[in-house]
Amino acid sequence: MAKNNKEKYRIENEEFLEDKAQEEGVASLTQGILYEIINSGSGKQAQPRSIVSVFYRGELINGKVFDDNTKQGYPDAFRLNELITGWQIAIPKMKEGDKWRIYIPSELGYGKRGTHGIPGDSTLIFEIELVKVC
Repeated sequence: MAKNNKEKYRIENEEFLEDKAQEEGVASLTQGILYEIINSGSGKQAQPRSIVSVFYRGELINGKVFDDNTKQGYPDAFRLNELITGWQIAIPKMKEGDKWRIYIPSELGYGKRGTHGIPGDSTLIFEIELVKVC
C-alpha cells in the first residue's frame, strides 16, 4: 500500500470507530474498544491466566473475513494472556454464554504492521461467543 493509501486506510478505520460509537446499542470499554451484546450469558468470567473456549469470527471494516472458527463444530481454546490486547480487555468482561460483537482499535490488535493478510492500522471486528472458562 502506498503511503497516501496507508494514511487514507488509517483514517477510514478511525472514522469507522467514531461513527460506530454513536450507534444505539454500542457500548465502550477501556482504551476505545466498543461492543454490542448479541446474547447474554450468566456463567463464569475469565481472569488473565484463564483458558477460554470460544467461537469467533474476525473481519475488517470492509467485511473481509480473516478468521472464522464457527463452522468447525467446536470452539478453540486459548490462554487469555497470550491473545491480542483487545481480547485481553474485552473477554474478562464477558460471562460464559455471552456472545458479543467487539470492535478493536488497531493499536490493541495488530498495530501498524498488521499480520497474515490483515493490513496495518486495521480495526478488528470480532463476533465472540464465550463458551467456557477454565
